[in-house]
Amino acid sequence: MNDTHATDHGTDELLRRSLGIGRRSFLSTCTAVAAGAIAAPVFGAAPVQAATPAESNGKAKGHLLVPEDKRGIILYTVRDATGRDPFSTSLPSGFRAVFEQLARFGYRQVEFAGYGQHRNAPGGASLESVEGARLLRGWLDEFGLRAQGNHGFIPGSWPLTTGDLDTFKKHLEIANILGMQHMGTGGDPTGSSYKADWDVAAEKWHALGEIARSAGIKLYTHNHDTAYGFLLDGGPLDAQGRPTRSSGIRKLEYFLSITDPKLIWLEMDIYWAHVAQYKFRTYTDHDGAVRQNIFDPAGLVAAHNKRYPLFHAKDGVINTANGQGYDMVPFGTGVIDYTTFFSRVGHPNYHNPMVEQDNAPSSTNPGQSLEHARIGYENMAALRRK
Repeated sequence: MNDTHATDHGTDELLRRSLGIGRRSFLSTCTAVAAGAIAAPVFGAAPVQAATPAESNGKAKGHLLVPEDKRGIILYTVRDATGRDPFSTSLPSGFRAVFEQLARFGYRQVEFAGYGQHRNAPGGASLESVEGARLLRGWLDEFGLRAQGNHGFIPGSWPLTTGDLDTFKKHLEIANILGMQHMGTGGDPTGSSYKADWDVAAEKWHALGEIARSAGIKLYTHNHDTAYGFLLDGGPLDAQGRPTRSSGIRKLEYFLSITDPKLIWLEMDIYWAHVAQYKFRTYTDHDGAVRQNIFDPAGLVAAHNKRYPLFHAKDGVINTANGQGYDMVPFGTGVIDYTTFFSRVGHPNYHNPMVEQDNAPSSTNPGQSLEHARIGYENMAALRRK
């Protein structure tokens, strides 16, 4: 966030207080005015009001949408802090100090995004080893944190090369030392829109899932918006012999339908799922007719609830000018309706939502990512059932 944004934020805060309305209502109002008339079902823009301290400590505690032990954060959000030279600053730097700070905020789970940190931090630059994992596990235990997943190594080869298989097994060993139930990736099974490529991806992921299950780990894949675009699976063929039209099934929905729920799990990035809701609203069917189909992220999870043990919980404000529909903001300060989402998917003691904000690090404000992590925790803790 640059200085202009910081100044605007201060002005917005004064205006919000003078109007006597909640921050989420204020942001929802401002963005709706800026965007013009926007269909609510597409954006899910109902505001969420934070609970007061009295509510947090009173009867409302029994209506938590995210239990205390399920509140997590992916370390990608604070990657500048883990990568920071501890000799150059008094800010938390490296894994151990960042774990300590996150625990102070209240987090109880972390999802890794690799095992690298600054070389001057305790343990050195890379903890991607059995010895490094033991060190990390000690720090997690010290601060009452649990590792719950990693966006790490998924073999690029298929069939698997010996080197890729060995590295994959090493990561499973690391996951077990860290105490993870799940291990995954930050990417989609394939970037293709073609059914044949998703069939190959499913074959590969079944093989990886079998290896992970033998190690006692559940393997998951993570989505971006394009994975919820429409599969090209019929109609006239192009010059390369590939289909050009769709049955209306979305790519990751197809992947769900052809994969074994005992071998492959998914992590929904709720923000990118809402971007997909905005971007992929129509498709051309096999007969050439254009049809509308609005994506319902919570509906998909509710239909396949046990397939989605993890979420990325990040927020956005409406911006139709950027082609995505949203600009990313700290969790709880945008318009994505997390009260409704978590209420609809249910099973709060099964799901593991991880606060994420891709743009939290700042080149001008070194403490911003950890501050946004704090804001994200407080807003997640404030979520209550309607």
